[in-house]
Amino acid sequence: MKLIDQLGLSDRVRQFRTLFSDDSNYLATPDGHARVRDASPALVAKFLADSALRERYPDDAVLCASWLAASVNAIAPDRFRHGLGADLNVELLDLLRRIDLAPFIVTRSGIERVDLNRFFANHPNFACGTRLRLFFADVVTETSSALFRLEGGIDQIAVRLSARLRGPIHRGSRVTGLHVVRDGVFIETHRGPNTELIRRDCVLCTVPFSVLRGIRLSGMTADKMAIIRDMRYWAATKIALHCREAFWERDGISGGGSFTGGLVRQTYYPPVESDPRLGATLLASYTIGPDADLLAQIPMEQRLAMVRAELCKIHPELSQPSMVCGKVMRAWGDDPLSMGAASVRWGKDSDTAEEERLLAAAPQGGLFFAGEHCSSVPAWIEGAVESGLNAVSQIDAYMQSTGVGAMVCDAGREGGAA
Repeated sequence: MKLIDQLGLSDRVRQFRTLFSDDSNYLATPDGHARVRDASPALVAKFLADSALRERYPDDAVLCASWLAASVNAIAPDRFRHGLGADLNVELLDLLRRIDLAPFIVTRSGIERVDLNRFFANHPNFACGTRLRLFFADVVTETSSALFRLEGGIDQIAVRLSARLRGPIHRGSRVTGLHVVRDGVFIETHRGPNTELIRRDCVLCTVPFSVLRGIRLSGMTADKMAIIRDMRYWAATKIALHCREAFWERDGISGGGSFTGGLVRQTYYPPVESDPRLGATLLASYTIGPDADLLAQIPMEQRLAMVRAELCKIHPELSQPSMVCGKVMRAWGDDPLSMGAASVRWGKDSDTAEEERLLAAAPQGGLFFAGEHCSSVPAWIEGAVESGLNAVSQIDAYMQSTGVGAMVCDAGREGGAA
């Protein structure tokens, strides 16, 4: 938030309402789609049917575990969920039996459910020391009430930052190689048919490793090359619909996100911040990992039609001919500049994950690295900011210790930093 303050955006900070944060949000269950406020009986029945319990657990632990399992189902891709194995439910129960769950159980219209936001706020590290720690750390974040957005769009951060940059910004060149040498870094670039080799005393690379491993690299250690080659990335796909009106408000939904299952997975209801006569945006589908890959394989028009048809099960208004005014789709796994949405450390123990982070962020001579993949919070903007600040400190220490960067030669084509 310090960066937001420095950029003069504090007055635009608003709470981001996430999955299950509205009682009227929908949740896919074996009995069909249910409102969050009504879903507990179906979730508990499924949880018990899927669990091989050899002993009796307290009812509040079963209820809470059922909602945690629903969160896993909503957030994790299908392949990852199955990889957790059949013992997941018992693991959850064993973790929860040590916690007083009474403060987090709410009753409405005679139906009990768990307030996950409050539970995670009070027990963010409940899975610490288990194979589930990193995964549930992300679940805690994604379902937290402490998530924020910027009114007017998150791109305001980039716009404000770019306005503060000093010196020329060169666009239109494609970097095809990075070569670390004893006294600097050579950047190999292509612009049309022309190739150019630029030397810099130090270079900050924010390219995702999913892309970086596709260009020519030299002068780096074997460990660095291995982490660049092996870091795992997951795709993500979002489909947004420009609707004639925020029809979901008539259905009692004021925000938050639904888990609709199927190809759609998650659906979000952003607030209407402009003139309501201009319509409203529905984030119709948000998928990650193999689920996103599966969706991206379907031809675009067919993909949009399938998502719309699935959503009509809970939002029949979408079948009205004039309801959808426009549509936008983004598949980060297909974008040559990202080749994925974010790095993933789920399924790794804490020591392995930290070793991977340190290797990713480790400089190579005058070549430094930043991005969410180099941070303790992968996939989040906070991680990118954290790693950027760390890299700046590394560069400053490097330049002071070596005395480089004081001279810029050949009209900015030699020396200095890039």
